[in-house]
This record gives sequence, structure tokens and C-alpha cells, in this order.
Amino acid sequence: MHEGLRLIIMGYVSVIIPNWNGKHHLPYCLDSLAVQTYSDFEVILVDNGSRDGSAAYVLENYPWVKLVELPGNIGFSGGNNRGLIECHGDYVVTLNNDTKVAPTFLTELVQVVRDDARVGMVAAKILNFHETDRIDSVGIRSTTAGIGVNHGVGETDKGQYDSLDGIFGPCAGAALYRRTMLEEVGFFDPDFFAYYEDLDLAWRGRLAGWLCVAAPGAVVYHVHSATGGRMSPFTVYHVHRNKWYVLLKNWPAPLLLQNLPGILAYDMASLLLASLKGRFTPALLARLHVVRDFLSLMAKRREITGLKKVCTTEIASFVASGGSPLKTFFRKMGSGI
Repeated sequence: MHEGLRLIIMGYVSVIIPNWNGKHHLPYCLDSLAVQTYSDFEVILVDNGSRDGSAAYVLENYPWVKLVELPGNIGFSGGNNRGLIECHGDYVVTLNNDTKVAPTFLTELVQVVRDDARVGMVAAKILNFHETDRIDSVGIRSTTAGIGVNHGVGETDKGQYDSLDGIFGPCAGAALYRRTMLEEVGFFDPDFFAYYEDLDLAWRGRLAGWLCVAAPGAVVYHVHSATGGRMSPFTVYHVHRNKWYVLLKNWPAPLLLQNLPGILAYDMASLLLASLKGRFTPALLARLHVVRDFLSLMAKRREITGLKKVCTTEIASFVASGGSPLKTFFRKMGSGI
């Protein structure tokens, strides 16, 4: 088959890259997209009010990139949502600005999704930018502790996840979403701003009956926490708040009540850890804002309930064991995060 016709059949891809003061990352990211083996794609870079000259840099050096300039920072969620307005693709790829992708990145993602119409999400293999044999994520999942975790994070990549089944959702730092799924369940919730927005979207997609698969050949190198910072007040606030957003919006009541003791134990351990790290104020504020937003979260919950197409037993299988809160607490104390 002629290569151009084959790509048309495979589908047009829109890559959305939110950027906030990330000019120093953009050469790695955009140069790697410029040499993709898959050619039927567009790139939309949404600049969230950067003050480091990012927009001018892209205009001058990457005229093939569609630049959307915003007056202020509306976050990872809002930036992607704004980018979606500009998209024309059958598939939408979300990509962090602090990444470098392998030449076959898009080809591998599309080859996986096009083979099964039930697949709405594809998880790339995200490796550490500086330690390229160390895994950042090969997909995400929820645990009985109520938190979101990355498959394989911190492990040495030995191909152990190259045939991973049962991926719950993709890490949005490098993910593909089928446009028809997004038209059904929506894109990122802008209220999340940053963190856990991908887990929230994965829940909506899975509740609506869509599947997620891994694309181990779609390799990405990521500078972990380059924007938010590890254990920064910004990160603590959004992670602690958005965890509860996901739980209250998406978890069926029986599942939530069954796991509530473990969820509360982890939450108290997280609050204590934040306090010991000098981050008590943002951690407390996160929980107060969950209470403030409770009614709006319940309204969203009613909408999501209307998407449900899977049985309760299948929903329970979405959630992995959360382990011991004490072990997690001491591990995080030792790692400094």
C-alpha cells in the first residue's frame, strides 16, 4: 500500500503541548516531533502566559507548530482543553513540554489504537530523561487507598511491562485519546488545573466502557516534575485536593464505602507527611477546598453516573491494592517526596 494512503487510513493525529515558561525544554520536544516516522499529524502548542519568551521562540523557530497564546496560566487541564478546540485529528495526543519522543512514537501509538475500536486510550512508555533506563510511567491506576499511581515508576526498564495487560489509563504526559471517546465523556476537568486530571478522565472513559492499552514501543523521555516541582506547595495542594475530586466524582458509593477506612488512613498519613515537610498549609487548604466544592462535585458525579455502561464487579476490578499506609509513609519520608 502507498505510504500516504496507509497513514490516512491509520488516522490523523493532533498533538497538544501545554507550555508555561518552558522555553528551555522546547527544542528537545519539538525537534523530536519534527523527525517522526508518522507524518500525518499536527502540533498545537498552548502557551499559558509564559514570561520567558516561549511564544516568540516557537514562532521564529517552529513555523509548522500551531501556536495558541493565552494571557495567563490556566493549567495543564485548561491548556489541553483550549488546544482541543484547535484540533482536527481522529486521535488526540497529549504531551508534556519537558519531553523528548522517539522517532516512532506516533506510529506506535496509532498502530495500537486502530486495531480495536473499543480502545479509547493508549499509554506510552515514559522513561526518565536523565536516567533513560528508569521508568516514569507505563500507565496509571487507582488503588484501594484512593490514590493514583504510575505502573513501574522508579523501576529499571527490562521490558517487564512490554506485554502489560489491564492498563486502567494513560499518564497524560504522553498519551493518546480517541476523539470519539472524548466526544462522549469529555476531556480534562479544568477545575483540576494540574495533577490527577488524567486519572479522572480514565475513570470516565472506563465507566463508559472504553478500554486502555499500552504501547511499549511509543517511548518518551520525561524530565519528571520539571514544572510543578517535587513536594512544592503547588504540587502538594493539587495532588491532595484532586485525589478527593477523583474519588467523589467517579467512585461508585459501594466501592468508596468499602475502602473508606484505608482511604482515610492514607489521607491522614499524607497530611502528616506534608506537615513534617513544612507543607501543612497547602495540604490543609486542599481538604478545605474539597469541602467547599462538594456540591459542584456531586453535580459532576450525577453526570458521570449517566455514562456508566459497566457492571459493579468490573468497576471493582479497576482498583488495585493500596498496600500499607505506614510503609508508604516511611518510604516517602526516606525519598524526600
